[in-house]
Amino acid sequence: QVQLVESGGGLVQPGGSLRLSCGASVGSLNYYAIGWFRQAPGKEREGVSCISSSGGSTKYVDSVKGRFTICRDNAKNTGYLQMNSVKLEDTAVYYCAAQEDCFGLEPYFARYWGQGTQVTVSS
Repeated sequence: QVQLVESGGGLVQPGGSLRLSCGASVGSLNYYAIGWFRQAPGKEREGVSCISSSGGSTKYVDSVKGRFTICRDNAKNTGYLQMNSVKLEDTAVYYCAAQEDCFGLEPYFARYWGQGTQVTVSS
């Protein structure tokens, strides 16, 4: 069992930056890949990024490539999503998840979910 908590969401202007954190309050995140997902109102939940358990492999959805960076600090049992050059369409509730591996960015692969944190991009 793993319980995850996201933090770092909030209001940010277009072109600005934000860093989301995902920590394990119960269990260890270090045995799992970390996935980041988002869901905007009226839309399906989509995978944004994923990092392998070792941190040696990453994946990104095309819409965030070059703008977002995923990383992790296993010593802190924490994962991060650095969001740069944010756009209005990045507005969503962002969720982190623990999963067996980065097989893909589909929500199907997630096993344990955090509660979500709201990111709102607005001028």
